[in-house]
Amino acid sequence: MTEYTSNNVLSQAATSMLSQANNRPQQIMSLLQS
Repeated sequence: MTEYTSNNVLSQAATSMLSQANNRPQQIMSLLQS
């Protein structure tokens, strides 16, 4: 159960990061370049 929960949290975090990157590509690029 713990493994499933941690995987679920990681999945949600990855989805959130992807959606934010899609919404703000310029901000992500500036972070990568700095």
